[in-house]
Amino acid sequence: MSSEPLLSARDLQMRFGGVLAVDKISFDVQRGEVFTLIGPNGAGKTTVFNLISRIYTPTQGELRYDGKDLLAAPPYDMAGLGIARTFQNIELFEHATVLQNLLIGRHVHRRSNLWQEMMFLPSVRQAERQTREKVEEVIDFLDLQHYRDTLVAGLPYGVRKVVELARALSIDPKLLLLDEPSSGLNVEETGDMAFWIQDIVNDLGITVLMVEHDMTLVSRVSDRVLAMNQGQVLALGTPSEVQSHPGVIEAYLGTADDVSSLRRSAR
Repeated sequence: MSSEPLLSARDLQMRFGGVLAVDKISFDVQRGEVFTLIGPNGAGKTTVFNLISRIYTPTQGELRYDGKDLLAAPPYDMAGLGIARTFQNIELFEHATVLQNLLIGRHVHRRSNLWQEMMFLPSVRQAERQTREKVEEVIDFLDLQHYRDTLVAGLPYGVRKVVELARALSIDPKLLLLDEPSSGLNVEETGDMAFWIQDIVNDLGITVLMVEHDMTLVSRVSDRVLAMNQGQVLALGTPSEVQSHPGVIEAYLGTADDVSSLRRSAR
């Protein structure tokens, strides 16, 4: 295993007009770990995600992925480089089946041209078989067999979250970006999501970078946590180290006087 980080951010800064959304953020994501960004609303977590997935280009700073300059790659190359992403607000084709959504996710690996597709050459047939096999592996991995031919529009919200995760896995990524994977899920579904994340890392060898508010999920699956506030780094360390950091406590709950006041009012 290479000792070089899979993802490295150095002095990332992002301005939107006069608003400094990200202010010189630096961190490394090691291969095979779950690295989580936390922080109150407006801390800049999603902006960092959008920089990594190349939706935004930073005002300044560096991003290196798998030893290469990520900022030199256009946004449409992210999936081909092995970076997959889910979204807080589910982005699926609702009037397509689960299987069809996963096949769309796998399309990035197609190498045939229009003429080869029209002739349905042996190489095209072989690629189609490999695509189907990979997608079926993902369906089995996430226990989606029961839903494979169901339209997404008819699925419960919790199942849709798993389908979006499955579509991201169909890309066969090295780095998986999970944007609040527990958002909208109940306690049982969040527990299942933790189970999937652990298996994705341990069984598939995929590195996970996650933005999450649910601290129970964060503590259960994360190797390291970076806490942000107002675009800056507050703390970096294990989940327990970060949660006990005075700056993180203040960002979430206010000052010590605020916490004492809350405790008195709860009595």
